[in-house]
Amino acid sequence: MSDYLKALALTSAISLLAQPVQAAAQGAIELVDARQKAIALAGPARRIVSLQPSFTEAICALGGCDALVGVDRYSTWPQQAAAIPKVGSLRDPDIERIVALRPDVVLARPNHKVDERLESLGIPVLTLNAQTYDDMAQELETLAMLLGRPGRGTRLWQQTRDRIDALRRQVPRQWQGRKVYFELHSGMAAAGEASFIGQTLQGLGLVNIAGRDLPMYPRLSPEYVVRANPDVIITMADMPVPPPARQGWSRLPALKGNRYCRIPNADFEVMVRPGPRIDEAARQILLCLQQLPPPGTESSKR
Repeated sequence: MSDYLKALALTSAISLLAQPVQAAAQGAIELVDARQKAIALAGPARRIVSLQPSFTEAICALGGCDALVGVDRYSTWPQQAAAIPKVGSLRDPDIERIVALRPDVVLARPNHKVDERLESLGIPVLTLNAQTYDDMAQELETLAMLLGRPGRGTRLWQQTRDRIDALRRQVPRQWQGRKVYFELHSGMAAAGEASFIGQTLQGLGLVNIAGRDLPMYPRLSPEYVVRANPDVIITMADMPVPPPARQGWSRLPALKGNRYCRIPNADFEVMVRPGPRIDEAARQILLCLQQLPPPGTESSKR
């Protein structure tokens, strides 16, 4: 299926989801969350608590920052979020403070039990769990509908995709089609091809060594990486290069040729959040490639 047909199918699916809201934009809103649970509100949410930075960023990108009355401690963007009351995090939510903020709805990820605790107190919880580009597109539109602004999420996502497409055209020719290993959590996981990070790499014309036959975030052994022989390695800044106790890594052409990027933690956060700044993550990867020596003959062998 062509990219155009895929986009058309996704837009059609989102439009169907938005119909009940569009029919009564200022009336009752009903959304289905990641638990497949229907969340009903009397109208657009005016008091929102966000327990995930990506939700905070998405709400603000959709023009709803003023509706946020509480956010998790890791929500640092945009600047306006710094002044919003902090309510802990998904792992240690301050339930009493959340209740005191009288939210219309709380945004959370599933499987953290906070939804059960808050719902037992009569507070609606909308859970979201984007893992892929399609998930992110639908998540943005769901949040747009929550704000009573149907269609805005779809437009925001299309603008984001357009910016990623523009960045792809800036990738140096010698890096097109090259292999990349994108490491998370000091080797505890990698960004798989099917993940949203993997889709960003693909969108830039790169080949992920963690292929689609692997989980979204697999843990790759040092031997796997050596056999895959990536042309570039991307990690957090706190990982030493080459990392100790990884057999064979000192022989990797990418490391011997200084073709690796250690992204500062603050910038790395942007790269791993499934939110509206995914194009900024793509830009960080592009800047990484532009600053590296081109892959040599030995490292490019497939």
